Amino acid sequence: MKQIYYNGDFITLENDKIESILIEDGIIKKVGSLEKILHYKDKDINLINLNGKTMMPSFIDSHSHFSGVANNFLKANLENCKNFKDIQETLKNFKIEKGISDSKWIIAEGYDHNFLDEKSHPKKEVIDKILPNNPVVLQHKSGHVGVFNTMAMKLLNITLDTPSQEGGFIEKYNGQPTGYMEENSFLHYLNKVPLPDMDKLLISYQKAQELYLSYGITTIQDGMTYESMIPIYQNLVNNHQLKLDLVSYIPPENNEKFFSSFNKHIKQYKNNFKIGGYKIFLDGSPQGETAWMRSPYINKPNYFGYNTMTDSEVQEVIKIAISTNMQILAHCNGDRAAQQFISSIKKYENTIKNLRPVMIHAQFLGIDQIDDLKKYNIIPSFFISHIFYWGDIHIKNFGYNRASKISPANSTLKKNVIFTFHQDSPVLPPNMFETIWCAVTRRTKSGTILDENEKISVLDAIKAVTLNSAYQYFEENEKGSIKEGKLANLIIIDKNPLKINIDEIKHIKILETIKNGVTLFKC
Repeated sequence: MKQIYYNGDFITLENDKIESILIEDGIIKKVGSLEKILHYKDKDINLINLNGKTMMPSFIDSHSHFSGVANNFLKANLENCKNFKDIQETLKNFKIEKGISDSKWIIAEGYDHNFLDEKSHPKKEVIDKILPNNPVVLQHKSGHVGVFNTMAMKLLNITLDTPSQEGGFIEKYNGQPTGYMEENSFLHYLNKVPLPDMDKLLISYQKAQELYLSYGITTIQDGMTYESMIPIYQNLVNNHQLKLDLVSYIPPENNEKFFSSFNKHIKQYKNNFKIGGYKIFLDGSPQGETAWMRSPYINKPNYFGYNTMTDSEVQEVIKIAISTNMQILAHCNGDRAAQQFISSIKKYENTIKNLRPVMIHAQFLGIDQIDDLKKYNIIPSFFISHIFYWGDIHIKNFGYNRASKISPANSTLKKNVIFTFHQDSPVLPPNMFETIWCAVTRRTKSGTILDENEKISVLDAIKAVTLNSAYQYFEENEKGSIKEGKLANLIIIDKNPLKINIDEIKHIKILETIKNGVTLFKC
């Protein structure tokens, strides 16, 4: 199959200007002037007129949770809830609309205590009042904290004697658990909640792929694939259900189970699936006030957040990564968590560098820490959309000066450190153009600018979600730009982001998403 695209703008990211491209068998065969490309025209070639639209490389998701996005299609959505009453009404309506019987689990996600009228997390009583006969869990927007109701805690054997997991917290009042938990404690019990039946799950995974495609993404990530998901991925892989390239990151302590289940997928795609490395969590979220900081939260002078792993545990994981020759991704929101990762990498700098370790989120990465990232070849993947969605909350929690330095992209760029951007979906939709807009404007919801000097150009922001992300996956020779010999992973968009007003960027429409020369999404 051959195609020639012409009569449009091309953003190649290769410092060249072209008028046309030739695709053959899913590969970019030739690029250049229209006159040059038309020399390759024959009866089997499909000429495609872009009619002035723009073609550029498709986006590469440097960090999200594909399984989380899929599962969200089966959960109650609390994002629009403004108070506890709204949460109760949403849960009640969800049970009725889905025909969920008593005793069946109900999972809801997306509430944010920062934006609720009560300015606090709901407790078990809020849920029990409306759904006393169902086990229910509410997951915070950050994904790191949440609430279980009484029936859920009973089924999970959570009692007044249940200790908090190390690196976690179970809230208790008058000796009784309130249902609210943080970090390792919440994630530990969340992973004990039974999965929906396989048929429903597989449908939701297909919906998740369609969602990513609608945002122009052709390579996606599952940023923590738990052991319970192995049968799901075996089903998806063996039945050729994956349209997109999916990179999975696994818990290091369970690596043998994954290696035996996916022995042909270790660091290489087979049926669009590969295991890329390990994922660990070193702290929580700044908006949830669980990020581990070097300086205290301003309203809690003796509180720094907290770590979820000890130094020795982090170093042990790094040794596992080295011994198995696998990449490691570390969730670090606070600058103290960032320092723990940097210091642990430093101990093994001569053997870990080539594995391109990734610091996920890196939101409060200190300017003073960037030199070490370069020295130890650590890639920061910034959750830069936090500026818009939670920037005002960060100002409240940390003060303007500290909050303004969140996701220091320009300082990182000046140090010639490769960085990527992500949305941490399902925390936010995988909207890359919104992410690009956030990076170039650094504007919060209230209109406050978080450090003008940390803004970057539109072109550099695009590279963070294309070329740089390809590098993060060791795929820079196959993906991330329009170049002869690379895969024809492309998008067609209605406007050229390099030629429009900055505030129009987040409204750019994906008209078509092409993977390996085949159109998988068309608006």
